[in-house]
Amino acid sequence: MYKNCIKRFIDLILSLVGLIILAIPMLIVSLIIFIDDPGPVIFKQKRIGIKRTFFNCYKFRSMKMSTPHDVPTHMLENPEQYITRWGKFMRKMSIDELPQIFNIVKGDMAIVGPRPALWNQDDLADERDKYGANDVRPGLTGWAQINGRDELEIPVKAKLDGDYVKVLNEGKFKGFMMDLRCFFGTFISVLRHDGVVEGGTGSIKTEETAKETVIK
Repeated sequence: MYKNCIKRFIDLILSLVGLIILAIPMLIVSLIIFIDDPGPVIFKQKRIGIKRTFFNCYKFRSMKMSTPHDVPTHMLENPEQYITRWGKFMRKMSIDELPQIFNIVKGDMAIVGPRPALWNQDDLADERDKYGANDVRPGLTGWAQINGRDELEIPVKAKLDGDYVKVLNEGKFKGFMMDLRCFFGTFISVLRHDGVVEGGTGSIKTEETAKETVIK
């Protein structure tokens, strides 16, 4: 009941409230991005959603318009040269993730769930299949996010995602408490910059560093 109905209802209500509260701050962020590096302020990435379907994940643009469009970030030589002055701060504080509230409203994502893998990140998706972690909506934040984030290797990350789904399937109260734990734990992780690795490390390089496709 919680997993299939109540969770989605809570996500919808909270995301709509979030859009109202964050409308002005997001507008200010958009203006800063444009002033810092003129161009579209939002970009989209093709990501893996529930049941391994695809959707466009929205983010604030944190890289310069001059960044090569056909090269993934982790394959760029000295990728930090392409990150805007404001972009580095946005990434550390996860401000670039805020437009994903629109994905939550649309039903592509949940507030809490496994972070959506890139469309070509079959290694992570295959690992998640072992734990049923592809059978729930991906989230803005999740259990793996507050337990290592970018530092986690794929097998560990998939196992943590599976642990989350296991608790979610155990019942309404346990699932709700797990979501609360992830939600509030995210604020602590963001403030501490826990697990933030620019460009990722090892097999993590392919998760958060895909080519940014600017919305035109």
